[in-house]
Amino acid sequence: MSTTHIEAEKGDIASKVLMPGDPLRAKYIADHFLEEVKVVNNVRNMTAYTGYYKGEKITVFPSGMGIPSVGIYAYELYHFYDVEEIIRIGTCGSANQDRKVLDVILASEAYSLSTFPKAFDGDNMNSIESSKELNEKIIIAAKENSYDLQIGPIITSDIFDPYIDFSRYIKNYPEDISYLGLEMEAFGLFYLAKKLGKRASALMSIVDIIGKKELAVSSEDRQNSLNDMIKIALDAIILKY
Repeated sequence: MSTTHIEAEKGDIASKVLMPGDPLRAKYIADHFLEEVKVVNNVRNMTAYTGYYKGEKITVFPSGMGIPSVGIYAYELYHFYDVEEIIRIGTCGSANQDRKVLDVILASEAYSLSTFPKAFDGDNMNSIESSKELNEKIIIAAKENSYDLQIGPIITSDIFDPYIDFSRYIKNYPEDISYLGLEMEAFGLFYLAKKLGKRASALMSIVDIIGKKELAVSSEDRQNSLNDMIKIALDAIILKY
């Protein structure tokens, strides 16, 4: 069993997947959080790992950057490898002045100008919710870890926001919504999960806030924040419904 982009045997991929964007972050998770780790994919250097967390089989599979890239891997994992749920984990920006650097966001829904749904199956939509069931598990795991999540809508952009006139860009979105974060993958992931009858959510640590001067964050604090987010995701994905 293999696909165009995944060389793994079907049984090598767990039904539960954590999906960072960066292949190096996937390696970090495998090295620091999983046991009995096996490399299950190396196609295009998108190295993926399957191992065990608290006795549960977990796969960590990088998505790359942007909706087209996450769309390839999420589709193949859901459709060909019987993956049931994916939690995207990573970093994001924000324009919300009420937020602060290193806040961890749980995306309740993603808004986007992307034509991915239209191209995929003729669907016209600009907003897609994440899985309520999966979100409930994430909220439980956060409480068990005494961690305060910020829960709300995000924007998934096809443009890296520092490269654009953001004040003009943001006018394309509903003005009555307080978006918590800005990233580039979740909308595509949520759409495919909805389309294929699967589950998906996204946890992200804020690393930059547009228009807000923040004190410098140490590399240690940033890594600790990412570790907290990873642990919440892992504890959540192994919970039973």
